[in-house]
Amino acid sequence: MSYSFDLPLHGANNPSTNKEGTTPGSFARKPDIGGPLTFSSPDTPGMPAPSDKTAWDFNPAPRDAGHAITQLEKARHGIVTAQMIRVAEREPHLTPEQVRDEVAAGRLIIPANTVHLGYRLDPMAIGRATKTKVNANMGASPVSSGTDEEVEKLAWATRWGSDTVMDLSTGGDLDACREAIIRASTLPIGTVPIYSMILGRRIEDLTYDIILETLEHQAKQGVDYFTIHAGVRREHLSSVKDRLIGIVSRGGSILAKWMITHGKDNPMYDLFDDICDIMREYDVSFSLGDGLRPGGLADATDEAQLRELDTLGELTERAWAKGVQVMVEGPGHVPFDQIEYNMKIQRARCHGAPFYVLGPLVTDIFPGYDHITSCIGATAAAWHGASMLCYVTPKEHLGLPKKDDVKQGCVAYKIAAHSADVALGIPGARDRDDELTKARAALNWERHFELSFDPDLARALHDEDLDVDTDFCAMCGHDWCSVRISKEIVDFASGKDPEYAWDKPKLTDALSDDQKAILQSRGVLSPDEIHHLASKTKRAVGAAEGRKASCHSDVTDSEEARLLQERVVTND
Repeated sequence: MSYSFDLPLHGANNPSTNKEGTTPGSFARKPDIGGPLTFSSPDTPGMPAPSDKTAWDFNPAPRDAGHAITQLEKARHGIVTAQMIRVAEREPHLTPEQVRDEVAAGRLIIPANTVHLGYRLDPMAIGRATKTKVNANMGASPVSSGTDEEVEKLAWATRWGSDTVMDLSTGGDLDACREAIIRASTLPIGTVPIYSMILGRRIEDLTYDIILETLEHQAKQGVDYFTIHAGVRREHLSSVKDRLIGIVSRGGSILAKWMITHGKDNPMYDLFDDICDIMREYDVSFSLGDGLRPGGLADATDEAQLRELDTLGELTERAWAKGVQVMVEGPGHVPFDQIEYNMKIQRARCHGAPFYVLGPLVTDIFPGYDHITSCIGATAAAWHGASMLCYVTPKEHLGLPKKDDVKQGCVAYKIAAHSADVALGIPGARDRDDELTKARAALNWERHFELSFDPDLARALHDEDLDVDTDFCAMCGHDWCSVRISKEIVDFASGKDPEYAWDKPKLTDALSDDQKAILQSRGVLSPDEIHHLASKTKRAVGAAEGRKASCHSDVTDSEEARLLQERVVTND
């Protein structure tokens, strides 16, 4: 008897190059490279339709090709740059000409400051036509870390698959830290320049000149993209008053306080054209900040968030008219049922500009596990339209991430990004999964580990219970091993690929030091260790005597704030 199944196939690619296995393939839409639905999920009824505009609709009288500076301007002139060629090498499903056309339409950006290109930057792209990207946040704070540790975190984030890094330092020598990170990084580096603007001064003392001088200085250093919270308008603040948790964006809260104090609109909004001119000169890309993003499920998709998004759409158009590349930042705490709408309303209002989202977290009650709560939301966000995912670590909401937190955040978000790429039918996205499946079916442990994202962890966890590579694992044992049984059934193809065949069980080599360390670190901090660390931090910020720590820029004594921000936590 034969069966017929009515599967929801929409013409997407099979994400396996060789179409191996028995799955019918992706349920995503047919790829529309060159259109607004490049790789996309089917729309649930009621979702906003894509915008019918692109960056081409906001192209003023063009400069001649000889005066084109940015990747966007060059793409508009039909030029295929060296950076576009490199992007196509890294995204083999795209040609250089397709990369150029997506940049010209504003649906893809290549964050590559002309200064950073003179160092070690390896150009990459962010957009729906490319694989989903992951950003790692790092940076020294007033109470923890320093330049050397941040450069080490950069190398660690690069090792664990981050595609870009944001330096969010708020303490120590910000300038030296930023310079060291840029010179060491092969990845694009982003910053939130307002942090530097208020270091050592009261928020209220921020001036237009300070804003422009800081932006130009960081552009000259080689920063590849700036988060600019220009979408927070004074008229939006009334929509925040009934939120459970107000404004959680540092940049958004700083600018809100400035606007209320001065009775003026957002200086970033007022200076937007001048900011564009500075960024164009060095080809710094915008990451238009979501200063009114929700900080809890109770405030998601509210009036304040959506009013700001309207302004971000306007600013996207203005930046494109100035020849500057743009991506738009998105919300951080969103119930799972609202994620698709959030992705698709941005697609409509910002004309397909790449969407860069933090998470989103789909529940608020798991501090210490927010890399998990957020990567659940991140997978859905990437499936429904996000182009880059900002990682969340286990330390989110609790403190500055350390080295292992960076790894945990990167790995969680590589899982989210890769899962979405497979679901979207990006060509070749499932090839490595298929290879690992064949190795697993053959019970070929060495190939199984080699193909895994973290081979040391996989090997260590296997050998913790059974340091023999045999035709079963410690979970099932020999008699209960379904994979072994399937392999032995003559009529099944399972486990019979000759490329993955191996002869007999073998004793594995001793675990490496790294693998031993993985097993040794599978515990948790004791209460005594937690109290010791907390006391150390209290002493570092001058709060050990019972007084409140003064480590924010709006303290009365700006010199005290500066000294506190520069103080390094001792190891005692």
